Amino acid sequence: SAIFKCAEEEATRHLVRQYDGLKPLVKLLQELKNKQLLAAATGAIWKCTLSPENVKALRELKAVELLVGLLTGQPEEVLVNVAGALSECAKEANNRVTLRKSGGIPPLIGLLTGTNQPLLINVTHAVGACALDAENMVIIDKQDGVRLLWSLLKSPNPQVVSSAAWAICPCIEKAKDAGELVRSFVGGLELIVGLLKSEDQEVLASVCAAIANIALDEENLAVITDHGVVPLLARLTVTHPVNRNPRKTPGLAPLKIHDPLRKHLAEAIARCCAWGNNRESFGTHFAVAPIVYYLGSPDPLVHRATSRALNQLSRRAENCITMHQEGVVKLLIEMIGSTDEVLQEASASCVSNIRRLALANEKARTAGAA
Repeated sequence: SAIFKCAEEEATRHLVRQYDGLKPLVKLLQELKNKQLLAAATGAIWKCTLSPENVKALRELKAVELLVGLLTGQPEEVLVNVAGALSECAKEANNRVTLRKSGGIPPLIGLLTGTNQPLLINVTHAVGACALDAENMVIIDKQDGVRLLWSLLKSPNPQVVSSAAWAICPCIEKAKDAGELVRSFVGGLELIVGLLKSEDQEVLASVCAAIANIALDEENLAVITDHGVVPLLARLTVTHPVNRNPRKTPGLAPLKIHDPLRKHLAEAIARCCAWGNNRESFGTHFAVAPIVYYLGSPDPLVHRATSRALNQLSRRAENCITMHQEGVVKLLIEMIGSTDEVLQEASASCVSNIRRLALANEKARTAGAA
C-alpha cells in the first residue's frame, strides 16, 4: 500500500527495482484469498509499470501472465489496478504477444461493458495498447471490442470518452477492413464528429486523432464531411489559439498552448483536405491563418502535422495568399532544414505551391502591362 502511494514518483519506482522490490510484489499476486493484500500488490505493480525499465523487469518475472489470471473473479478495486498495469505493460510488443497467448484479450473486452469509471478508463487504455498488434486486433474485432469502444463515446465522463477515442485509433489502423468496420456502426460517424463540439482538451485531441484515421477511407471521409467536420475542425483552430510570433504581432498577450490538440487537429485537417471542396471550405471558415502559427510550437511533431496541413491547403490559390500574408514562407524555409524528411518534403512542397502562384500572378501582370 505504501509503494502504491509513493510510486507516483519516478525516483520511488527506481528504488523499488534497484532493491529487488518487484519480485516479492509479483509473488503477492498469488495471494488470491486475501483481497486487501491483492489490491495493494496490484496497485503497487500498476504504479511501478509507469517506468519502462520496470515493465521489462516484470516481463522477466512473468508478471503479465499472473495479471491476466486476475482479470476475472476479482473485486473492482483489484480489476482497476490489474487493467492499469496491463495497459502499461502492453505498450511493449513482447508483452502484447504474451497477453494474447495468455488469453487476456477476451476478459479485457468483457470489462468494457461495466460502469466503474476508473476501470473503464484503464481497460480502454489496455485494449488500445493491445490493438497495436495486428493479431490482437483480429481477436478484438471478433469479440466486438471496437463497437464497445465506440459505445463509450456516449459516456458523460470526458475521461472515458477520450480514452475510448484514443483506443479506437490503433483499432482503425490495424483492422483489415477498417473503412467497412467503421461504417457498420449506425450513427457512429455522426457521433464522433459531434464530439468536436466538446470543450475538453483531451476529448478534442483524441477525437481529432480518430478522425484523422477515419478520413483515410474515402467513403467515410465523404460521410463525415456531410456531417460538418470541416467547420467544426476550423472552429477549433480559432477557439484554441496559440502563441503568435511577437515580432509579427507586438503587444499580443501570451496565449495558452495546447500542443497535443494542435498536432492531431492539424493532422485531421490535412487528411480531410482529400475530399471535394474541403480545402476551399477550410479557407472559407478561416482555418488557414491560425494554423500558420502552429509552426511556432516547440514540438517537432506539431511542426510535421502542421506542414502537412499547410501543404494540402496550399493547393488552393486563396489559401496560398492567406499563408503568404501571415509570413509562412520564412517559417517553412526554416522547416526545410529539419532532419525530419516528412517535414522537409511537406514544407518544400508548400513553398513550391506558393511560389508557383506568385509566378503565375507576376506573369499575368506582365502580360497585362504589355
